Amino acid sequence: MNGNVRIGIIGSGSIARYAHIPGYKAQKGVEIVAVCDVVLDKAADIAHEFGIPRWYGSYQEMLEYEKLDAVSICTPNVAHRDTTIAALQAGLHVLCEKPMAMNLCEAQEMAAAARSAGKILQVGLHWRFTGEAQVLKRFIDAGEMGDIYYGEATCMRRRGIPGWGVFTQKELQGGGALIDIGVHTLDHTMWLMGNPKPVSVTGVTYAAFGKRSDVVSIWAPWDAHKFDVDDMGVAMVRFEGGASLILRASWAANIEKEYQETRILGTHGGAYMSPLRIYKEMHRSLVDISPANIPVGNAHTAEIGHFVACVRDESECAVSLDSVLQTQAVLDAIYRSAETGHEVCLDGC
Repeated sequence: MNGNVRIGIIGSGSIARYAHIPGYKAQKGVEIVAVCDVVLDKAADIAHEFGIPRWYGSYQEMLEYEKLDAVSICTPNVAHRDTTIAALQAGLHVLCEKPMAMNLCEAQEMAAAARSAGKILQVGLHWRFTGEAQVLKRFIDAGEMGDIYYGEATCMRRRGIPGWGVFTQKELQGGGALIDIGVHTLDHTMWLMGNPKPVSVTGVTYAAFGKRSDVVSIWAPWDAHKFDVDDMGVAMVRFEGGASLILRASWAANIEKEYQETRILGTHGGAYMSPLRIYKEMHRSLVDISPANIPVGNAHTAEIGHFVACVRDESECAVSLDSVLQTQAVLDAIYRSAETGHEVCLDGC
């Protein structure tokens, strides 16, 4: 591709403001030419703040009048499918924020549209782009862990129910803590494990805090009367070949402090994150390894840098659609299992 990569931003909420727009501005040869939002004044405000030349009140109008190479979709989850498919059909590459969609059916439609258009569809799973994750993945891919047979994916907040946007409304988001932050730790851990094929899921969800108005919040208060999603999800996933994973994700829990932790166990070694520690047996001794010189940087910026490079070179995205569809399938199955009280089979059981 010759010249600057021309970007449009769809949605002007916090993820656009604090991640996507700064991420693009950190890249060389990239120009953000327009932003749109269903609330035109919000689009105008963010355009003025970041020096974006044009703004629109609908993505359809922006796609019609702007000559773009790619778009970032930063809308509530309910709009991911329609905006993604419209942009792909307009001949644009797409970076869509996580989760990919409200459910697996929508995600499959988006993937089909990308393949039909021959365009890149990258989902915003920036945990894969942290320095620690990249270092550990190199160890795993080099065989240092052996066969990965178990993973733990944890993202727990003490009091962190979002009090802005529409995070707590099922019809607009599809779910709560599980689909908001659980998707990150689930995808990240499955990716480290080599994206094994999930075959069955058992899950439980809770709304222990969100429907209450007497809960202390360290963030802006949420509307307990509109809260109809989960504030915690727990699941066990079984994979083809016998590997398994335990997932825990919560917006609000009675714990000491917020923490994120990934654990990987293999036949030759294991690892904990964060911070990254690797445990092995070497020369008949037990060895603890703490990698040095781990790259430090903004994972969102690294993610966007990868997307821009793929657009410029028209190369394959490292965040494969097949792997993201597996993540979405597991999320759907957790919710089904929680509703029915039974294990949900995905394939082969």
